[in-house]
Amino acid sequence: MRIIVVDDKAADLELISDLVYEVDNDFEILEFDDPLRALAFAREKEIDVAFIGTDMADLAGVELGRYLQELNSSVNLIFIGSDKKYAFEAIDMHASGYILKPATAEAVEKELKELRFPEFQKEHKRVFAQTFGNFELFVDGEPVEFKYKRTKEIIALLVNNRGAQTTNGQLIANMWEDDGEPDKKTSYLCNLRQDLQNTFNKLKLENIILKQRGSMAIAKDKIECDLYDYLEKKDKSKYTYAGEYMAQYSWSEYYTSELDEICYMRR
Repeated sequence: MRIIVVDDKAADLELISDLVYEVDNDFEILEFDDPLRALAFAREKEIDVAFIGTDMADLAGVELGRYLQELNSSVNLIFIGSDKKYAFEAIDMHASGYILKPATAEAVEKELKELRFPEFQKEHKRVFAQTFGNFELFVDGEPVEFKYKRTKEIIALLVNNRGAQTTNGQLIANMWEDDGEPDKKTSYLCNLRQDLQNTFNKLKLENIILKQRGSMAIAKDKIECDLYDYLEKKDKSKYTYAGEYMAQYSWSEYYTSELDEICYMRR
């Protein structure tokens, strides 16, 4: 489980981190004394739990919480305050918990045991992204059908970018290059994004796409993917790259060259 602790007061930051570590030292715990750096991290990595100090100078704790929820609706927000000033806002946000200072190990342990969104990992993941050969997206073993053909290409680009946030501009540049009028492309992209959301809602897929204003990312930990397995497990991967990668998309040629080089180096 990945946990971030955010507070611009060094003593409070150290105390909460130590208490979380005391509860379970197997957690991945990351400390941030700058809420903006914590937000930047959350744009790249999925977070399970965030302990957030309510009184920070650069960005108020509740505001940081709202931004984190935009990126991942199932993040567990646990606020830590010197009083109940922000308790109502925490309730309104459906936060997982609220701890009054001074925090104790008992309070931290209680909140971690009663998370609003408990960690639930399965060996088998519902979503499989096939990138070797032609790109295809499967849910529960069946290929996903979208209303628009190019909606699947959005997923392909997000998978290709391996969890990094991808802006609307980057999607447009890859999918249409210099073709068409900018306003029409932006409008069409909005339709594709809506199609993506509608399709995933019907399939009851949550938190596969991590959104923020003007960009999206794939939640790598939520899907199985031949590319990710091949890159991470190397020779132990159950997938074999045979020289074709998302072959139906012209923009994939650059990445095919990268995979060719990786494959050559492993010989």
